[in-house]
Amino acid sequence: QKIVSHPQLCNYAKPTDFDFLKVIGKGSFGKVLLAKRKRDGKCYAIKVLQKKVILNRREQKHIMAERNVLLKNVKHPFLVGLHYSFQTTDKLYFVLDFVNGGELFFHLQKERTFPEPRAKFYIAEMASALGYLHSLTIVYRDLKPENILLDSQGHIVLTDFGLCKEGISQADTTTTFCGTPEYLAPEVLRKLPYDNTVDWWCLGSVLYEMLYGLPPFYSRDTHEMYDNILHKELVMRPGASTAAWSILQALLEKDHTRRLGYRDDFNEVKGHEFFSTINWDDLEQKKLPPPFNPSVESQYDISNFDPEFTEETVPNSVCFSSGQSIVNASVMEADDAFLGFSYAPPSEDSFL
Repeated sequence: QKIVSHPQLCNYAKPTDFDFLKVIGKGSFGKVLLAKRKRDGKCYAIKVLQKKVILNRREQKHIMAERNVLLKNVKHPFLVGLHYSFQTTDKLYFVLDFVNGGELFFHLQKERTFPEPRAKFYIAEMASALGYLHSLTIVYRDLKPENILLDSQGHIVLTDFGLCKEGISQADTTTTFCGTPEYLAPEVLRKLPYDNTVDWWCLGSVLYEMLYGLPPFYSRDTHEMYDNILHKELVMRPGASTAAWSILQALLEKDHTRRLGYRDDFNEVKGHEFFSTINWDDLEQKKLPPPFNPSVESQYDISNFDPEFTEETVPNSVCFSSGQSIVNASVMEADDAFLGFSYAPPSEDSFL
Protein backbone atom coordinates (compact mmCIF):
# COMPACT_ATOMS: atom_id res chain seq x y z
CA GLN A 1 0.00 0.00 0.00
CA LYS A 2 1.31 3.37 -1.00
CA ILE A 3 0.89 6.19 1.49
CA VAL A 4 1.04 9.44 -0.41
CA SER A 5 3.15 11.78 1.68
CA HIS A 6 6.40 13.63 1.71
CA PRO A 7 9.32 11.36 2.63
CA GLN A 8 10.63 13.79 5.25
CA LEU A 9 7.28 14.04 7.02
CA CYS A 10 7.14 10.59 8.48
CA ASN A 11 5.01 11.61 11.46
CA TYR A 12 1.89 11.57 9.28
CA ALA A 13 -0.68 9.11 10.49
CA LYS A 14 -1.68 6.10 8.40
CA PRO A 15 -4.68 3.75 8.38
CA THR A 16 -2.80 0.94 10.16
CA ASP A 17 -2.21 3.20 13.20
CA PHE A 18 -5.89 2.71 14.07
CA ASP A 19 -8.39 0.00 14.88
CA PHE A 20 -11.63 0.88 13.09
CA LEU A 21 -14.43 -0.12 15.46
CA LYS A 22 -17.81 1.10 14.20
CA VAL A 23 -19.54 3.02 11.45
CA ILE A 24 -21.06 6.14 13.07
CA GLY A 25 -22.13 8.12 10.01
CA LYS A 26 -22.38 8.21 6.24
CA GLY A 27 -22.17 10.89 3.59
CA SER A 28 -22.13 11.08 -0.17
CA PHE A 29 -18.35 10.60 -0.38
CA GLY A 30 -17.72 8.01 2.28
CA LYS A 31 -18.19 7.03 5.91
CA VAL A 32 -17.36 8.28 9.38
CA LEU A 33 -15.93 5.60 11.67
CA LEU A 34 -15.14 5.38 15.34
CA ALA A 35 -11.47 4.40 15.57
CA LYS A 36 -9.05 3.72 18.40
CA ARG A 37 -5.43 4.73 18.06
CA LYS A 38 -3.40 1.56 18.67
CA ARG A 39 -0.61 3.43 20.41
CA ASP A 40 -2.66 4.71 23.35
CA GLY A 41 -6.29 3.63 22.93
CA LYS A 42 -7.47 7.21 22.27
CA CYS A 43 -10.74 7.48 20.34
CA TYR A 44 -11.23 9.52 17.19
CA ALA A 45 -13.90 9.93 14.55
CA ILE A 46 -12.29 9.23 11.19
CA LYS A 47 -13.97 10.46 8.05
CA VAL A 48 -12.92 8.22 5.14
CA LEU A 49 -13.63 9.63 1.68
CA GLN A 50 -13.29 7.96 -1.73
CA LYS A 51 -11.07 10.02 -4.04
CA LYS A 52 -12.72 8.54 -7.12
CA VAL A 53 -16.19 9.73 -6.10
CA ILE A 54 -14.89 13.19 -5.19
CA LEU A 55 -13.09 13.57 -8.50
CA ASN A 56 -16.06 12.28 -10.51
CA ARG A 57 -18.26 14.89 -8.89
CA ARG A 58 -15.59 17.59 -9.15
CA GLU A 59 -15.78 18.22 -5.43
CA GLN A 60 -12.07 18.36 -4.64
CA LYS A 61 -12.29 22.12 -3.96
CA HIS A 62 -14.93 21.53 -1.28
CA ILE A 63 -12.82 18.83 0.34
CA MET A 64 -9.66 20.94 0.39
CA ALA A 65 -11.72 23.83 1.76
CA GLU A 66 -12.96 21.54 4.53
CA ARG A 67 -9.39 20.61 5.42
CA ASN A 68 -8.30 24.26 5.42
CA VAL A 69 -11.23 25.31 7.57
CA LEU A 70 -10.60 22.47 10.02
CA LEU A 71 -6.99 23.60 10.35
CA LYS A 72 -7.96 27.22 10.90
CA ASN A 73 -10.49 26.67 13.66
CA VAL A 74 -8.64 24.24 15.89
CA LYS A 75 -9.16 26.37 18.95
CA HIS A 76 -12.84 27.02 19.48
CA PRO A 77 -14.83 25.20 22.16
CA PHE A 78 -17.85 24.59 19.92
CA LEU A 79 -16.13 23.47 16.70
CA VAL A 80 -14.83 19.99 15.96
CA GLY A 81 -11.01 19.74 15.95
CA LEU A 82 -8.87 18.11 13.26
CA HIS A 83 -5.89 16.08 14.53
CA TYR A 84 -4.50 14.62 11.32
CA SER A 85 -5.36 14.30 7.67
CA PHE A 86 -3.68 11.76 5.41
CA GLN A 87 -4.26 9.97 2.15
CA THR A 88 -3.67 6.63 0.51
CA THR A 89 -3.81 6.00 -3.24
CA ASP A 90 -7.60 5.88 -3.28
CA LYS A 91 -8.85 7.44 -0.04
CA LEU A 92 -8.67 10.59 2.07
CA TYR A 93 -8.78 10.43 5.86
CA PHE A 94 -9.75 13.17 8.34
CA VAL A 95 -8.94 12.28 11.96
CA LEU A 96 -11.34 14.33 14.09
CA ASP A 97 -12.47 14.66 17.69
CA PHE A 98 -14.91 11.87 18.53
CA VAL A 99 -17.99 13.64 19.84
CA ASN A 100 -20.41 11.13 21.31
CA GLY A 101 -23.38 12.94 22.84
CA GLY A 102 -25.27 12.34 19.59
CA GLU A 103 -26.71 14.60 16.90
CA LEU A 104 -28.87 17.42 18.18
CA PHE A 105 -31.38 16.17 15.61
CA PHE A 106 -31.46 12.74 17.26
CA HIS A 107 -32.41 14.31 20.61
CA LEU A 108 -34.88 16.74 19.04
CA GLN A 109 -36.67 13.90 17.26
CA LYS A 110 -36.98 12.00 20.53
CA GLU A 111 -38.41 15.02 22.38
CA ARG A 112 -40.20 16.76 19.48
CA THR A 113 -39.44 20.25 20.85
CA PHE A 114 -37.09 21.75 23.45
CA PRO A 115 -38.11 24.11 26.25
CA GLU A 116 -37.02 27.67 25.44
CA PRO A 117 -34.13 27.88 27.98
CA ARG A 118 -32.62 24.71 26.51
CA ALA A 119 -33.01 25.99 22.94
CA LYS A 120 -31.45 29.33 23.96
CA PHE A 121 -28.39 27.62 25.43
CA TYR A 122 -27.76 25.67 22.20
CA ILE A 123 -28.42 28.69 19.97
CA ALA A 124 -26.01 30.83 22.02
CA GLU A 125 -23.23 28.23 21.69
CA MET A 126 -23.90 27.94 17.94
CA ALA A 127 -23.93 31.74 17.54
CA SER A 128 -20.56 31.90 19.32
CA ALA A 129 -19.08 29.31 16.92
CA LEU A 130 -20.51 31.10 13.86
CA GLY A 131 -19.21 34.46 15.11
CA TYR A 132 -15.76 32.91 15.45
CA LEU A 133 -15.86 31.46 11.91
CA HIS A 134 -16.99 34.83 10.55
CA SER A 135 -14.04 36.49 12.30
CA LEU A 136 -11.82 34.17 10.21
CA THR A 137 -13.79 35.22 7.10
CA ILE A 138 -15.46 31.81 6.84
CA VAL A 139 -19.18 31.44 6.16
CA TYR A 140 -20.46 28.11 7.49
CA ARG A 141 -23.48 27.90 5.13
CA ASP A 142 -24.82 24.53 6.27
CA LEU A 143 -26.10 24.86 9.81
CA LYS A 144 -28.67 22.10 10.36
CA PRO A 145 -29.36 19.69 13.21
CA GLU A 146 -27.43 16.81 11.58
CA ASN A 147 -24.24 18.89 11.65
CA ILE A 148 -24.74 19.93 15.25
CA LEU A 149 -23.48 17.35 17.74
CA LEU A 150 -23.51 17.31 21.51
CA ASP A 151 -20.36 16.33 23.38
CA SER A 152 -20.45 13.97 26.36
CA GLN A 153 -21.26 16.89 28.70
CA GLY A 154 -24.03 18.31 26.52
CA HIS A 155 -22.20 21.22 24.82
CA ILE A 156 -22.63 21.99 21.13
CA VAL A 157 -20.01 20.91 18.57
CA LEU A 158 -20.38 22.01 14.95
CA THR A 159 -19.03 19.55 12.39
CA ASP A 160 -18.91 19.10 8.62
CA PHE A 161 -17.07 21.97 7.02
CA GLY A 162 -17.44 20.67 3.48
CA LEU A 163 -19.78 23.49 2.50
CA CYS A 164 -17.89 26.34 4.15
CA LYS A 165 -16.74 29.13 1.98
CA GLU A 166 -13.32 30.48 2.86
CA GLY A 167 -12.30 34.07 2.50
CA ILE A 168 -15.73 35.61 2.87
CA SER A 169 -15.78 38.75 4.95
CA GLN A 170 -18.77 40.96 5.79
CA ALA A 171 -18.30 42.86 2.54
CA ASP A 172 -17.86 39.83 0.30
CA THR A 173 -20.61 37.86 -1.32
CA THR A 174 -20.72 34.50 -3.02
CA THR A 175 -23.26 32.81 -5.26
CA THR A 176 -22.73 29.03 -5.01
CA PHE A 177 -26.02 27.21 -4.46
CA CYS A 178 -25.74 24.61 -1.74
CA GLY A 179 -27.16 23.68 1.62
CA THR A 180 -30.25 21.89 2.85
CA PRO A 181 -33.59 22.97 1.30
CA GLU A 182 -35.37 23.50 4.65
CA TYR A 183 -32.76 25.98 5.84
CA LEU A 184 -31.82 27.78 2.62
CA ALA A 185 -32.00 31.57 2.90
CA PRO A 186 -34.07 33.40 0.25
CA GLU A 187 -30.98 34.97 -1.34
CA VAL A 188 -29.38 31.52 -1.79
CA LEU A 189 -32.55 30.20 -3.41
CA ARG A 190 -32.63 33.17 -5.73
CA LYS A 191 -28.98 32.47 -6.60
CA LEU A 192 -28.12 36.00 -5.53
CA PRO A 193 -24.78 36.89 -3.97
CA TYR A 194 -24.75 36.23 -0.22
CA ASP A 195 -22.62 36.87 2.83
CA ASN A 196 -22.34 36.06 6.55
CA THR A 197 -26.04 36.75 7.05
CA VAL A 198 -26.99 33.37 5.49
CA ASP A 199 -25.66 31.80 8.69
CA TRP A 200 -27.91 34.00 10.84
CA TRP A 201 -30.93 32.96 8.75
CA CYS A 202 -29.98 29.29 9.34
CA LEU A 203 -29.59 29.97 13.06
CA GLY A 204 -33.13 31.35 13.08
CA SER A 205 -34.38 28.25 11.25
CA VAL A 206 -32.74 25.92 13.78
CA LEU A 207 -34.13 27.92 16.73
CA TYR A 208 -37.61 27.79 15.19
CA GLU A 209 -37.33 24.04 14.71
CA MET A 210 -36.20 23.53 18.31
CA LEU A 211 -39.17 25.50 19.63
CA TYR A 212 -41.85 24.24 17.23
CA GLY A 213 -40.68 20.85 15.97
CA LEU A 214 -40.46 21.76 12.25
CA PRO A 215 -38.40 24.24 10.19
CA PRO A 216 -40.16 27.62 9.74
CA PHE A 217 -41.34 27.33 6.12
CA TYR A 218 -41.54 23.57 5.96
CA SER A 219 -43.62 21.71 3.41
CA ARG A 220 -43.32 18.15 2.14
CA ASP A 221 -43.53 19.59 -1.33
CA THR A 222 -40.08 21.10 -2.00
CA HIS A 223 -41.42 23.62 -4.55
CA GLU A 224 -44.01 24.82 -2.09
CA MET A 225 -41.32 25.08 0.58
CA TYR A 226 -39.10 27.18 -1.71
CA ASP A 227 -42.08 29.38 -2.44
CA ASN A 228 -42.79 29.74 1.30
CA ILE A 229 -39.18 30.71 2.01
CA LEU A 230 -39.28 33.35 -0.72
CA HIS A 231 -42.76 34.79 -0.17
CA LYS A 232 -44.58 33.54 2.91
CA GLU A 233 -44.66 35.74 5.98
CA LEU A 234 -43.48 34.21 9.25
CA VAL A 235 -46.72 33.51 11.12
CA MET A 236 -46.56 34.14 14.85
CA ARG A 237 -47.25 31.05 16.91
CA PRO A 238 -47.96 30.74 20.61
CA GLY A 239 -45.52 28.98 22.93
CA ALA A 240 -42.46 31.25 22.76
CA SER A 241 -41.57 34.36 24.76
CA THR A 242 -41.79 37.82 23.17
CA ALA A 243 -37.97 37.97 23.07
CA ALA A 244 -37.80 34.58 21.30
CA TRP A 245 -40.41 35.65 18.78
CA SER A 246 -38.58 38.93 18.24
CA ILE A 247 -35.24 37.22 17.48
CA LEU A 248 -36.97 34.72 15.15
CA GLN A 249 -38.45 37.61 13.16
CA ALA A 250 -35.08 39.40 13.11
CA LEU A 251 -33.11 36.31 11.96
CA LEU A 252 -35.75 35.08 9.50
CA GLU A 253 -35.92 38.43 7.72
CA LYS A 254 -36.11 37.77 3.97
CA ASP A 255 -34.20 40.94 3.06
CA HIS A 256 -30.69 40.14 4.24
CA THR A 257 -29.81 43.85 4.54
CA ARG A 258 -32.47 44.12 7.27
CA ARG A 259 -31.60 40.81 8.93
CA LEU A 260 -30.14 40.70 12.44
CA GLY A 261 -26.36 40.44 12.05
CA TYR A 262 -26.15 42.40 8.79
CA ARG A 263 -24.68 45.53 10.36
CA ASP A 264 -22.38 44.18 13.03
CA ASP A 265 -22.44 40.40 12.63
CA PHE A 266 -22.12 38.41 15.89
CA ASN A 267 -21.97 41.52 18.13
CA GLU A 268 -25.40 42.52 16.89
CA VAL A 269 -26.80 39.00 17.38
CA LYS A 270 -25.49 38.58 20.92
CA GLY A 271 -26.83 42.01 21.87
CA HIS A 272 -30.44 40.89 21.20
CA GLU A 273 -32.72 40.81 24.26
CA PHE A 274 -33.29 37.07 23.74
CA PHE A 275 -29.75 36.58 25.07
CA SER A 276 -30.00 39.06 27.96
CA THR A 277 -29.60 36.19 30.47
CA ILE A 278 -26.46 34.83 28.79
CA ASN A 279 -22.99 35.67 30.12
CA TRP A 280 -21.00 35.21 26.91
CA ASP A 281 -17.59 34.87 28.60
CA ASP A 282 -18.87 32.11 30.88
CA LEU A 283 -20.63 30.46 27.93
CA GLU A 284 -17.43 30.37 25.85
CA GLN A 285 -15.45 28.98 28.78
CA LYS A 286 -18.08 26.24 29.17
CA LYS A 287 -18.91 27.50 32.65
CA LEU A 288 -22.66 27.44 32.03
CA PRO A 289 -24.08 24.02 32.92
CA PRO A 290 -25.67 22.35 29.85
CA PRO A 291 -29.46 21.91 30.19
CA PHE A 292 -29.23 18.23 29.23
CA ASN A 293 -26.61 15.62 29.90
CA PRO A 294 -26.37 12.86 27.27
CA SER A 295 -25.96 9.63 29.19
CA VAL A 296 -22.56 8.59 27.91
CA GLU A 297 -20.76 5.78 29.73
CA SER A 298 -17.29 5.95 28.25
CA GLN A 299 -15.25 7.41 25.42
CA TYR A 300 -16.31 4.39 23.32
CA ASP A 301 -20.04 4.81 24.01
CA ILE A 302 -22.00 4.98 20.74
CA SER A 303 -25.53 4.65 22.14
CA ASN A 304 -26.38 8.15 20.86
CA PHE A 305 -25.70 7.22 17.24
CA ASP A 306 -28.28 5.86 14.83
CA PRO A 307 -28.26 2.01 14.89
CA GLU A 308 -28.76 2.19 11.10
CA PHE A 309 -25.05 3.13 10.97
CA THR A 310 -23.59 1.42 14.01
CA GLU A 311 -24.93 -2.03 13.13
CA GLU A 312 -23.20 -1.95 9.75
CA THR A 313 -19.98 -3.93 9.38
CA VAL A 314 -16.80 -1.93 9.13
CA PRO A 315 -15.45 -2.41 5.58
CA ASN A 316 -11.97 -3.98 5.52
CA SER A 317 -11.03 -1.57 2.78
CA VAL A 318 -10.80 1.38 5.20
CA CYS A 319 -7.60 -0.04 6.63
CA PHE A 320 -6.02 -0.94 3.31
CA SER A 321 -6.03 0.78 -0.02
CA SER A 322 -6.75 -1.26 -3.11
CA GLY A 323 -3.01 -1.16 -3.79
CA GLN A 324 -3.22 0.22 -7.32
CA SER A 325 0.12 0.90 -8.88
CA ILE A 326 1.17 4.50 -8.37
CA VAL A 327 2.05 4.78 -12.09
CA ASN A 328 -1.65 4.57 -12.97
CA ALA A 329 -2.61 7.89 -14.61
CA SER A 330 -5.87 8.31 -12.70
CA VAL A 331 -4.03 7.82 -9.41
CA MET A 332 -1.50 10.44 -10.43
CA GLU A 333 -4.41 12.77 -11.10
CA ALA A 334 -5.84 11.95 -7.69
CA ASP A 335 -2.53 12.70 -5.98
CA ASP A 336 -2.34 15.96 -7.85
CA ALA A 337 -5.90 16.92 -7.05
CA PHE A 338 -5.30 16.53 -3.34
CA LEU A 339 -1.81 17.95 -3.19
CA GLY A 340 -1.11 19.29 0.28
CA PHE A 341 -4.05 17.43 1.85
CA SER A 342 -1.99 15.56 4.45
CA TYR A 343 -1.46 17.28 7.76
CA ALA A 344 0.34 16.33 10.95
CA PRO A 345 0.31 18.61 14.01
CA PRO A 346 3.45 20.00 15.66
CA SER A 347 5.36 17.07 17.13
CA GLU A 348 3.74 16.88 20.59
CA ASP A 349 0.87 14.83 19.17
CA SER A 350 2.74 13.09 16.40
CA PHE A 351 3.02 9.40 15.68
CA LEU A 352 6.83 9.39 15.86
